[in-house]
Amino acid sequence: MNALRPDLALIAAHVSPGTRVLDVGCGDGTLLEALRDKRQCDARGMEIDSANVAACVAKGLSVIQGDAGADLAFYPDQSFDYAILSETLQTMMRPDLVLEELLRIGRHAFVSFPNFGHWRVRLSLLFGGKMPVTRLLPVAWYETPNIHHLTVADFQDLMRARGIKVEQAWFLSGDSQISAGAANFRAEHAIFVLGR
Repeated sequence: MNALRPDLALIAAHVSPGTRVLDVGCGDGTLLEALRDKRQCDARGMEIDSANVAACVAKGLSVIQGDAGADLAFYPDQSFDYAILSETLQTMMRPDLVLEELLRIGRHAFVSFPNFGHWRVRLSLLFGGKMPVTRLLPVAWYETPNIHHLTVADFQDLMRARGIKVEQAWFLSGDSQISAGAANFRAEHAIFVLGR
């Protein structure tokens, strides 16, 4: 099993053992595998990329090919304890509607995303006048799947506007967890647990 990225490790550590989990945009199934094997979860996934779906199935994971923007509507209300969307929100056509669907089908939702308000991103735009290429954003603007460049503050504003409760939040700089103080400026990555 592959080592988990820091955001996925935080998520895995906070998913209660033995629960039902849907990982939306599950990639190659690394998190699903950890949840199944280490947390004994009923872990399922949805992934748009057929090669990733095949990789998941080869690991014995229960994953379907689907587009979160359209296919989450087919899941019944409260069918999972947790719905997870890691590093996928910024690739959605309508992230606000996907968040509503996550909270409809799951009692709690984990959401993680790169923070485009991080100071290195700001400096790259200010002094270079270009979108940055970083460890967390490793491709040029024309290659990236990101269509909505959000910041921690943008996300928090959306949660307030939609009446969505932030149950917990963690912020990462590099691979290290940092305090919430000035997270919009200091954090490269944000992880939130949401509920109603």
